[in-house]
Amino acid sequence: MNADAMPDDDSVLDAYSRAVTAVATSVLPSVAAVTVRSDRGSGGGSASVISRDGHLLTSAHVVEGAARVSIAFADGTELPATVAGSDPLSDLAVLRADGATPPPVPWGDATALKVGQLVVALGNPLGLAGSVTAGIVSALGRSLPTRSGRVIDEVIQTDAALNPGNSGGVLADSRGRMIGVNTAVAGIGLGLAVPINPTTREIIDSLIRTGRVRRAWLGVAGAQVPLAPPIAAKVGSRTGMQVASVVEGSPAAQAGARRGDIVIALDGTPITSVTGVQRQMVEHAIGRRIEMTLWRSGALVDVVVEPEELRAG
Repeated sequence: MNADAMPDDDSVLDAYSRAVTAVATSVLPSVAAVTVRSDRGSGGGSASVISRDGHLLTSAHVVEGAARVSIAFADGTELPATVAGSDPLSDLAVLRADGATPPPVPWGDATALKVGQLVVALGNPLGLAGSVTAGIVSALGRSLPTRSGRVIDEVIQTDAALNPGNSGGVLADSRGRMIGVNTAVAGIGLGLAVPINPTTREIIDSLIRTGRVRRAWLGVAGAQVPLAPPIAAKVGSRTGMQVASVVEGSPAAQAGARRGDIVIALDGTPITSVTGVQRQMVEHAIGRRIEMTLWRSGALVDVVVEPEELRAG
């Protein structure tokens, strides 16, 4: 392509500005500043409308320990709200507004994102309501440890500027669809967002329906390990999860899992990491007999495990 055929800087910037402006115009009215009062004092964050009956999505750490919650929209509307449900393991929470809210932000799907794609962050950083920053998806598939000790996987990394108060706000694509919930500032030019995907949509739906999320529990802890070439060729994967410990009396212990086993598959799904096991431990696995394939002493071993419900604490 010759130089005359290349787009000039002004036209590229105009297109960028038009995209960001369109997102801000469509999404900002449905983004709220959140004020939280608790026994420890007051704090704030952001939230976005996700249903026509007044549900808003935010981060669990924003409303942790909340005694009173209020929300304020860009048009000046202020409403009290209650915490309808919170899930610290995914750092997601749902609020219910006491009053009419703007239209919901449309859902996107983070599984379709590509590195380098334009994203727009909207929220309430440092108490500055209605703020907009833009950037790109700088990486995908990051992991984020939560305060509970569990790891959120498939986290989106962006260079869109985030600051305290952005938590719970929208990370939108260029079409104004929510593809993430801003959750953490990991450094200058490095922000993280919990993705909107089929797994998190199930969590959000559960919080709306019942106020909680039920998860299954096996009772094993471990770490990702590389598989030796002969094993990798046999099982079709380069990595697995090696069991470091098995809780006495747990479903895994009753099934015969041992320290040193490498989990290769669970319920027919290949397991390549710890998060692969976490992803399988959803509500419909509770009380169901599931086949777990292990690599032990040079051979594949199949055991049947019946996960229990994960209990808080």
